[in-house]
Amino acid sequence: MPTYQTNPWDALGDPSRRVIFERLADRPHSVGELADKLPISRPAVSQHLRVLKEAGLVVYRAEGTRRVYTIHTAGIARLRADLDRFWMLALSAFKQAAEADEPGHHDDDKEAP
Repeated sequence: MPTYQTNPWDALGDPSRRVIFERLADRPHSVGELADKLPISRPAVSQHLRVLKEAGLVVYRAEGTRRVYTIHTAGIARLRADLDRFWMLALSAFKQAAEADEPGHHDDDKEAP
């Protein structure tokens, strides 16, 4: 698995990058198309796309002189794996808490010898 320069969760922490990422989830866009629909400059869009690319979340293909960006499915898979891991930890903790609350599972319910 390739090593990325930027943590994908950190990359998505910026509101502008998150909006760009969400637009790319709908369909591929060029830098110009994204900049035309956002309240930030074309150079700012390019910088945000660079960060998303460094995080492994987007890829691009050249079409003449422009780059068309799209979501990188491997990056989405990494985010999904993180969420699955967090979810399993939360479920495990919930299960332990629920079992500790069941009758007969409390240490103070035991009779002294």
